[in-house]
Formats: sequence, structure tokens, C-alpha cells
Amino acid sequence: MKKAFQTLLNDIDVVFEQDPAARSRLEVVFTYSGVHAIWSHRIAHWLWKKKLYFIARLLSQVSRFITGIEIHPGAQIGQRLFIDHGMGVVIGETCEIGDNVTIYQGVTLGGTGKEKGKRHPTIEDNVLIASGAKILGSFTIGKNARVGAGSVVLKEVPPNSTVVGIPGRVVIRDGVKINGDLDHHLLPDPVADKFRELEEQVRQLQEELERLREQPANDRKHS
Repeated sequence: MKKAFQTLLNDIDVVFEQDPAARSRLEVVFTYSGVHAIWSHRIAHWLWKKKLYFIARLLSQVSRFITGIEIHPGAQIGQRLFIDHGMGVVIGETCEIGDNVTIYQGVTLGGTGKEKGKRHPTIEDNVLIASGAKILGSFTIGKNARVGAGSVVLKEVPPNSTVVGIPGRVVIRDGVKINGDLDHHLLPDPVADKFRELEEQVRQLQEELERLREQPANDRKHS
């Protein structure tokens, strides 16, 4: 019981460390959906381990409806997980999360298909996963790693690394830059890239049309 109470206190304390907007414990307890989702999950996970699967799933669905955060009761979560805002966060059944992990809104820790067994990622200690990132598959995100906003990670990430892009690539490892910079606002946008290509083609066609219009009629006949 003492350990469980300490876990609840840790879930509150980490909010004050990570969120400068937090003003009081009362505010955190009653208004932070991330804390509500984690506490609900801890109860649902206990029920899951007791093989009370239906009740555990029912509790997780009620929590999802209230908080907008979906955590499967089978997921294993360590101490001091901080889910900031949290709307749209999804954590799969076989996901394992270590201590002092930070997750922002819209993050998915999911699988890649209908495979059995371990099919969701393992997130080690002190990892930060930024808004909208998708980590899909059964592999490990190493300690102290950072996953950039909007990234799609499909393979293992070494410890002390920063990953950005679609698909995710390591750009910093052990404090050394690799193949680029960490610019969350400059992540690849294939739709915008295609529009730019079309605009360039239209510009070239317009220039060719103007060139043809400027030619004398006889020159156009011979061209």
C-alpha cells in the first residue's frame, strides 16, 4: 500500500517538474487528464494481471472516453510518466514504458499489423516523445532518446539519440549531429513538395508559351 501511495505522489510530482503551468496539487489532481489516465491505467493493469480482462478493458474504455487518452490495460508503465495535455495518445497492449518518460498529445505507441506476441515498442527511461509522433512496431527506444514532433519511427533508436522525420532518422547521437539538424518545423512534407514541383512545371510552361508568342509568325511556322 505504501508503494502504491508513493507511485501516486510521483505521478503528481512529475507534473510540477515538467509543466510550469501547474500551480497546486489540488489543480493537478482534479484537472490534469494525463494524471487521470495514468491512475486509471494503474488500476486497470492490476485487474489485467488478475485476469479480470473484461473489467480491465471496460475501465480503460471509460478512461478513454473521459480523458481522450487510450492506454491498453496490458501495457506496462513505470514511475513518473508525464502525459502533457494528452488528447489522442494511444498506448498499445504490449508496450513497455520505463521511468521518467514524457509523452505529448497525439502520440501513438502502436503495432504494424496483426502479428501476435510482443508487437508494440519498448520505451526506456528518460525518453521524450514530442507531439504527433508515431512509434510503430516491436523495438526499443533507448534511454535518454528524443523523438521529434510528427516523426514516424519504424526501427530501433539508440540511447542518447534524437530522431526526426518520416521515416524517423537519427540526427543527433551522444551530442553529435548526424545528417542534419533538429528542426521540428522543417519536417518533410511530401504534399507540399509535390505542389512546389507542379508550380515549377507550370512556371516553365508559361515561360515557353510567352517565348512562342513573342516569335514572329514565320518563325513559329518553321519551329
